[in-house]
Amino acid sequence: MKRHVRLLRTAVVGGASLAMTLSLAACGGSGDSAGGGSDEIHVLVYGDATNKVEKQLVDTFNKTSKVKAVLDTIPGADYQSKLQTIISGKQAPDVFFNWGGGSIKPFVDAGLLMPLDDFIAKDPGLRSNFLPSVFDTAVVGGKPYGIPMRGTQPVLLFSNKKVLADAGVTAPRTWDELLAAVRALKAKGVTPIALGGGDKWPTQMWFQYVYDRVAGPELFQKAVNGDKSVWASADSKKALGLLKELIDAGAFGTNYDSVKFTDGGSPALLATGKAAFELMGSWEYSTLQDAYPDFVKSDLGYGTFPTVAGGKGAPGNLAGNTNNYYSVLKNTEHPEAVAEFLKLMYSDAFVKGQLSIGNLPTTANTPKFLDGSASPAYSAYQYDLVKKAPHFQLSWDQAYPPAASTTIYQAVQQFFNGQTGPDAFIAAMQSLPAA
Repeated sequence: MKRHVRLLRTAVVGGASLAMTLSLAACGGSGDSAGGGSDEIHVLVYGDATNKVEKQLVDTFNKTSKVKAVLDTIPGADYQSKLQTIISGKQAPDVFFNWGGGSIKPFVDAGLLMPLDDFIAKDPGLRSNFLPSVFDTAVVGGKPYGIPMRGTQPVLLFSNKKVLADAGVTAPRTWDELLAAVRALKAKGVTPIALGGGDKWPTQMWFQYVYDRVAGPELFQKAVNGDKSVWASADSKKALGLLKELIDAGAFGTNYDSVKFTDGGSPALLATGKAAFELMGSWEYSTLQDAYPDFVKSDLGYGTFPTVAGGKGAPGNLAGNTNNYYSVLKNTEHPEAVAEFLKLMYSDAFVKGQLSIGNLPTTANTPKFLDGSASPAYSAYQYDLVKKAPHFQLSWDQAYPPAASTTIYQAVQQFFNGQTGPDAFIAAMQSLPAA
């Protein structure tokens, strides 16, 4: 799980590689396109440990289907770049893994994807069996282009309960309580908040939550839709002011840009008591369980992001990776077989398989299997949050097309470091194309 998330969050967008052909061949792919005329559908997924569950589902499907599914994988770090290389060529899959939002919009705009309205009309369960806040992330231009698969990954505020107790601090529910906790922890000689700034995307998490709490989800949605003026709004400037206040209070220490999540640096600070908090995706639990099981058992705390007084965002709003999705190429020769395959994504076998490896599916039938998950109490807590969330904001770097990530990361990092002020941050965000 830890490796899966690390690769997922740092997937590279770049050039093609001849290794693609070898990767597909090694996984049983024939190289036929979606319209290649064979009695097969090719299902392309992000290559990692979760593939064992996907292989089980493919085997289940193939027991009863005349058209056979073939599971193809691309190693995680190469997934996005190689997908973009093959998606309009002879090696295009029938079905492929993605993150919804901006990750598929370029393919929708190019006319490569099949809207799933007809599938859903024939089987309403393809929509109704998933939590709405998750399903809607793969709706583009009012049409559904993805069916949820794997699991949800909301960003939570993790804490070291022993460090908090030693400083006389409780988990903050409000922004003012967070600032008070920072001051108390600094007085105890503890870095208040661990931050893997060397990876850049963990820093971005602070922006997406503060913006939500101050402005509600509407500001960012307008920005993604092309309204660049919202970045210069009063709410935007207020959010940046709160972030500056937290940074200037010393909440993150001084060395955060030399620390990474991906090499275990920031989780180690939390688990060893050198930091009190870390804002991280829900995969933090399995990361810590793997490296510091005793800490998880005794002192790991977790909760939602603090509220902001006078803010427009609902306390239950979430941010993070809403889920992963399967989308369908428009020119598949076997749409009926694809539709049958997608129905497995809300099956009992799918839910039990994902829970067994630490993923949290967002299907309506998930609750009855939570006791069989890797961490039942934690899984139940997450599922309840996602089910009740008024809004679940897809991470900024996933909501925008992949090419925007560099600009977002640079703007975030430079503002955090004090290299630039609000005006430069606003200008950078205004330079982003609409998703």
